[in-house]
Amino acid sequence: MESSSISKYNRISASKARLVANEIKGYSFPEAVDILKAIPRKASKLILKVLYSAGANAKYHNPEILDRDLYIKKVCVDEGPTIKRFKARARGRASRIRKRTSTITVVLSNES
Repeated sequence: MESSSISKYNRISASKARLVANEIKGYSFPEAVDILKAIPRKASKLILKVLYSAGANAKYHNPEILDRDLYIKKVCVDEGPTIKRFKARARGRASRIRKRTSTITVVLSNES
């Protein structure tokens, strides 16, 4: 049985979030939580939130499942829409600032 969770429009670039997401692929649910709590990056808090949500979804669909039986089948970090802003520069010019967003998807499974 699989359960998943998606978080959209996270204010972090996808490349920065992928660095953290690649660290937890294939681990069991409790091990991944411990790893994410030890990583001092913004992306770890965002991915941890999605991971807890996927675990809660798994518990909802199958109440007798244990946390240690779940493992991370897939962690996907995709690019979201980019927020575009302008910043004043010298001599009356303006330069574009791109504020990147990302979409984080976590899929948990209990089948090996």
